[in-house]
Amino acid sequence: MTLYDAACKVRENAYAPYSGFKVGAALRTATGAVFTGCNVENVAYPEGTCAEAGAIAAMCAAGAREIAEMLVVADSPSPVPPCGGCRQKIAEFAGPEMRITLANLGGARLEMTVAELLPGAFGAGHMDKT
Repeated sequence: MTLYDAACKVRENAYAPYSGFKVGAALRTATGAVFTGCNVENVAYPEGTCAEAGAIAAMCAAGAREIAEMLVVADSPSPVPPCGGCRQKIAEFAGPEMRITLANLGGARLEMTVAELLPGAFGAGHMDKT
């Protein structure tokens, strides 16, 4: 199954009763394992949690720590980028040159690197006091 197919499939499981805007994400680790996530809204936090964060949480729960590639899909006029918080989470588990594909259900795609998605990302090196 392609990352696009996996993201589209999990997108159908999104819980979006407030916005009606379903998002799916799929990532592949360096070992080839695929993890997926979808957005989940609730009345107290109608923006909900993001699909990308869900896929990363599933990856971490399985003990993996490195994203080799990722795809995000939504039913939108153009490909939808991850929110700021998810961009930082992606940067935590992927190198700056890792490619992420943003897609919509109509076939439009935009591919970019993590560095392009989040220039100047905060990293562990910023905490080095030496």
